[in-house]
Amino acid sequence: MKYTVLNIIMLVGLSLLLGGAAYSGYRLADVSAEREQVKEDYSLSNSVTFGLFSIDQWRDRITEVLSSQIQDYHITKAQQRDMLIMVEKEMHGLVSKTVAEINKPQKGLGAKLKKLAFNTLVDSAELQAQVKPFAKTIVAKISSPESEKRLKNIAGSKVNQLTSQIYDSVSVANYAVTKYVYKKYKVSDPIAFNNRIDQKLAELKIQLVQYVCIMLGCVLVALLLWFALRKQVHLQTPLFIFALLFAFVMLVTGSLLPVVEVDARIQSLHLALLDGNVEFKNQVLFYQSKSILGIVETLIGQPKPDAILVGVLILLFILVLPLLRLIAKGIYVFSPKKLGRNGVVRYLTFELGKWDMSDVMIVGMLMTYIGLNGILKSQLSSLNIHTESLNVITANGTSLQPGYFIFAGYVLFAALLSYILKRVSPHDAL
Repeated sequence: MKYTVLNIIMLVGLSLLLGGAAYSGYRLADVSAEREQVKEDYSLSNSVTFGLFSIDQWRDRITEVLSSQIQDYHITKAQQRDMLIMVEKEMHGLVSKTVAEINKPQKGLGAKLKKLAFNTLVDSAELQAQVKPFAKTIVAKISSPESEKRLKNIAGSKVNQLTSQIYDSVSVANYAVTKYVYKKYKVSDPIAFNNRIDQKLAELKIQLVQYVCIMLGCVLVALLLWFALRKQVHLQTPLFIFALLFAFVMLVTGSLLPVVEVDARIQSLHLALLDGNVEFKNQVLFYQSKSILGIVETLIGQPKPDAILVGVLILLFILVLPLLRLIAKGIYVFSPKKLGRNGVVRYLTFELGKWDMSDVMIVGMLMTYIGLNGILKSQLSSLNIHTESLNVITANGTSLQPGYFIFAGYVLFAALLSYILKRVSPHDAL
């Protein structure tokens, strides 16, 4: 009776571990979908189309700098002195040119009379002496508060004309997107929105790591329990069936979760303009996150036959074939004397492994990640600019996602199951 109770406890424990792994897979899919949606909202709201690549956004930022400069503008004492020198120089030149023009040899009687009258009534030296006080009067008039206000109004009107012009059609779309995401995340400005997104993504990342650890931990504990009971021959069949169920959970979860995420952005752009700054932050150049099943759907949805063929091959050899092999192994282990002797079942169990490309997919995805990461780093580094007037900083957020690690865990676990099955069934494996 004691031994039977232990068996029941063992089966209940495995059931709990399997339930924990399945629940973790469900939560991983849920949290990953939420995270992907948050990233898409963030990428849409901070897209370069609505920011750095929008003429209207440049207009608004430049207008803000110009308006600030206009409102803060005052003619300083140094500028008044420079202006006085320039006005005096121009007026002295104008007087000299006028006197020289009048004193030229004249042919007509009227012109000669005008020349005579000018030289009789006007002293050119005295006229030049009047230039300085007259220039002071002009500069004082220009520097008066009334003149400054008038100049600011004129400049402001020109800036307002610039503001009223529409150069592209993204403003309406940007307003609609901004209104939608701000309402969704209960914020009212870009800074609060970005902070809210960063906080949300950090929370979701912690949850993803926790559930990945729980799933892989459940599988590891089940393996350790199996190893501890390896000498209990009569328990090997239920233990192997449980192991197949764990592998099934890992296969489904790893296929549905994102495996690679590509995130390229301009983290900040600062342009010095008229003692002001034109600034853009968190401009998303490209964002994409795909699962293995998502890759298949994308390829099959392409109009090109070669892309469709690749999608079908991935579906067949990466997803369908491993699933068939798990089912065949279950049938073989559960009924080795009846259905297990069927040629199709034995072929799927032992021979079809050479066509299982799951391990190739793992290596391929890793190489794809390394290649994409290297290309993006190289391309984004060329956009990094650091000068006195322009400072551009880029960021590469490309990373492997939980789906990759779960699917890699499945590949290793499935290989271990195949090895164990060949050891316990050496004749059928030949």
